Amino acid sequence: MQDGFNDPLWRQVVSGAQMLFVAFGALVLMPLITGLDPNVALFTAGIGTLLFQLVTGRQVPVFLASSFAFITPIILAKGQFGLAETMGGVMAAGFVYTFMGLMVKIKGTGFIDRMLPPVVIGPVIISIGLAMAPIAANMAMGKAGDGSVLLPYKTAMLISMPALLTTLIVAVFGKGIFRLVPIIAGVLVGFALSFAFGVVDTARIAAAPWLEMPNFTAPAFNWQAILFIVPVALAPAIEHIGGVIAVGSVTGRDYLKKPGLHRTLLGDGLATTAAGLFGGPPNTTYAEVTGAVMLTKNYNPKIMTWAAVFAITLAFIGKFGALLQSIPVPVMGGILCLLFGSIAAVGLNTMIRHKVDLAEARNLVIVSVTLVFGIGGVLIGSGDGPDDWGLKGIALCAIVAIALNLILPGNDGWKHKKLEDQQP
Repeated sequence: MQDGFNDPLWRQVVSGAQMLFVAFGALVLMPLITGLDPNVALFTAGIGTLLFQLVTGRQVPVFLASSFAFITPIILAKGQFGLAETMGGVMAAGFVYTFMGLMVKIKGTGFIDRMLPPVVIGPVIISIGLAMAPIAANMAMGKAGDGSVLLPYKTAMLISMPALLTTLIVAVFGKGIFRLVPIIAGVLVGFALSFAFGVVDTARIAAAPWLEMPNFTAPAFNWQAILFIVPVALAPAIEHIGGVIAVGSVTGRDYLKKPGLHRTLLGDGLATTAAGLFGGPPNTTYAEVTGAVMLTKNYNPKIMTWAAVFAITLAFIGKFGALLQSIPVPVMGGILCLLFGSIAAVGLNTMIRHKVDLAEARNLVIVSVTLVFGIGGVLIGSGDGPDDWGLKGIALCAIVAIALNLILPGNDGWKHKKLEDQQP
């Protein structure tokens, strides 16, 4: 079987470029949504992937890049605490992965499933998706997240809806490698329409230098910002485990044993901590790239090294970053109508796949309270002043879900599956 391990160097380089192309749409869309620098996101994705490979001995063919699970807390934390403090929270989130890796090393994988069963993770992921639904709708209609008008409604809808439709068509009907890049297809169509309507700031692109240092931001540490962001790391940690299992099923190797789940979690944690150190979004393993690995049957982790090198190189091209930042809001809004709903659907699928019985009072209570706390805006504490303590949104619902699962009777009777037996 051709697995890519004996490919010549030039073919590995081409395969690496292809993997970055597959990941590119989601990689840059997340920082564009949250107001982070996409060039910094490219740089931290590359650095994060290289750190992951270093920790795991370059055994796992995965690419790490911007995690959509953190969109909501980063947007809210930036507004409440500032960008530097938000990056401090991102660094702390990376330490959560590191801690979980240490616990896996000491206690094995079972404790994760006991503390974070599907009845906890499912509604938290649903909340992550649906909490941002109003912002996606506003962006699609040409408004900022706070509802202020950026573009006329008719123009915005003529841009956002074709971008959404293109993304849907490519995702459902696309063949081969093209099925893995629906976001890029939607952005290209939306961007072309934006040019046609004259709403693209071409002066900014022309003024940008060809070579430019990414807009790195040093972190600052604020315990409130850390407490706001850290609980969200629990859901992507489970996503990471599923991603490692998925790529293992594709390549026919058990990465939970070699290099070991503790090493992959540590690698993901270091990648996210490094991202916060430079001002980039948290990293996670990309399912799109796993799909590309399955499609191409190229299992050589060296191609991810080249993908990382290309990402770092692109980060220093100033005009490229200016081009990305000139994408009008309706383009992203149209695509987000699908992406945020898709995140919620992943949460639903988590509960369905693991047969979470909502007829049981215990499960119903956990899911119901988690959803209302996560989506409804419940605030615990006082968030009126900069020095006031308060928890709300995804951070609050994650803590509440874990606490209810640990406190309510019946947790000991949960029929745990070993992580090794779970299907991706």
